[in-house]
Amino acid sequence: MRRLLYIVLLLLPLSLYAQQDQVYFHPDTTESAEGDEYKYYVDLTKKPDAIKAVWLGAIAPGAGQIYNKSYWKLPIVYGAFMGCAYAITYNQNRYSSYKTAYLDLYADNDAGTVTEDPSKTYIAVLPDGYTLERVGGTNRWLTTLQNQQNIYRRYRDYSILATVLVYALSLIDAYVDAQLFDFDITPDLSLNVEPQIYYDTRRERSAELKLAIQF
Repeated sequence: MRRLLYIVLLLLPLSLYAQQDQVYFHPDTTESAEGDEYKYYVDLTKKPDAIKAVWLGAIAPGAGQIYNKSYWKLPIVYGAFMGCAYAITYNQNRYSSYKTAYLDLYADNDAGTVTEDPSKTYIAVLPDGYTLERVGGTNRWLTTLQNQQNIYRRYRDYSILATVLVYALSLIDAYVDAQLFDFDITPDLSLNVEPQIYYDTRRERSAELKLAIQF
């Protein structure tokens, strides 16, 4: 959950930064003593439809970013999906290997036909240079194989969950990016933090910080 929060906090300022591509500043015809005054405007005819961006992203991941013309985000989106796909494939393969080895060893142990044949799946997954005796015997190796398949099954499930989160975040980013198309980022925006004295209903004083946004 903490990692998810970090990703959301990372994508939000990136979305704000991207708005600079659609914002224009032109010097006013009137000059003041402090220098040129600037006017801010956005061509609203080019504002993307946030709902359409979400639907496009839902149909084809990354399409919402393309619709918003945030092409620089595509490597991030597709890189995240490729990483998740690799994690799912790797963990699924490891899970399948340990599961097959566990079932084969369990069957051979019941039949009393356990061997050190390298072609056996439960021998193939042994660490290099190890034998069944060295890892603690058949029963100990059965327990280890069962634990390993449970571990990689859990990792696979986490990878699938991560893929769903990346998919959801790509849709959220497409929606937010479209909505913030006309977000005001003119130089007139400012954030001031200053101390002040607060008086309650009994005229008792207390110190506090004042947060003021000017635009």
